[in-house]
Amino acid sequence: MRSVAEPGVGIEVCGVVDDELVGAFARLHPQLSSSPPPDAAALERIVGHPANTVLIARDGADEIVGAMILVLFPLASGLRAWIEDVVVDEAARGRGIGAALNRRAIDIARDAGARTVDLTSRPDREAANRLYARLGFNQRNTNVYRLDL
Repeated sequence: MRSVAEPGVGIEVCGVVDDELVGAFARLHPQLSSSPPPDAAALERIVGHPANTVLIARDGADEIVGAMILVLFPLASGLRAWIEDVVVDEAARGRGIGAALNRRAIDIARDAGARTVDLTSRPDREAANRLYARLGFNQRNTNVYRLDL
């Protein structure tokens, strides 16, 4: 799968934390989560972590309109990948940006030798869930447990 979105949309691996990235996360993150957006120091830890690949989507005007984090980690059962924090700006949705971000993450995971790519999505995120099904993700019958620390 190759990254395909509306012409003028580009997907890139983020390697530098600058004011533009901090501003983009400040604008995008509230569209995804009620938790506070990451500040520059947090983004430095995220981007700099060896397990993480931060992908960003830019529109034709070169504005960051989407982001996601791909996490690759070795387990006894093989290299695994996990997609987290996928967000596309509300004003840019419906243009194939989420699909392009996911396809690029899948390509990176495949090229790294990952056996699987997992993600979670709330049931109320109907468009995202339809997208994941179109991309070939299968819903698993499992319980997700969380311990708040």
